Amino acid sequence: MTLLQIAADEAENPLIPPLPELVIGLVAFLIVFGFLAKMLLPRINKVLEQRHEAIEGGMEKAEAAQAEAQALLEQYRQQLAEARHEANRLRQEAQEQGAALIAEMRSEGQRQREEIIAAAHAQIEADRKQAALALRQDVGKLAVELASKLVDEALQEHARQSRVIDRFLDELAEKAEATR
Repeated sequence: MTLLQIAADEAENPLIPPLPELVIGLVAFLIVFGFLAKMLLPRINKVLEQRHEAIEGGMEKAEAAQAEAQALLEQYRQQLAEARHEANRLRQEAQEQGAALIAEMRSEGQRQREEIIAAAHAQIEADRKQAALALRQDVGKLAVELASKLVDEALQEHARQSRVIDRFLDELAEKAEATR
């Protein structure tokens, strides 16, 4: 190989393009770059700006929605606390009314019991008086019969019988009180 061929080979280095191709490529690149810079780049920037605003607006909306949700949550919690307080108040009122009703029923029962006891005492007293009167009559008759047999005297007269009976019963009552 000769030196000439080596120099020619060096001139045709595949990594270095020929000068006219380099100029045409550079001009074509500048035209494409200019077209992109004038037409496409503003549109791309506009779309990017819209996306940025949409994202920012979405985040602001999300924050606003979150703040509103938090406010609603606090409102619901407050309403729940008020409802619980009202339920407790109603429960307390019901318990108080129940206690008052029970006390009223007890006092009514006590009053009825007292009436029944008083009526029973009155009935017992009436029965006792009736029994005492019947006993007095029976004892009087027996005493008159016994006395008439013992004395052989007829004590048929009613006034006399009553006096004898009363005297006899008074003596019995005095003896009964003396033994107490």
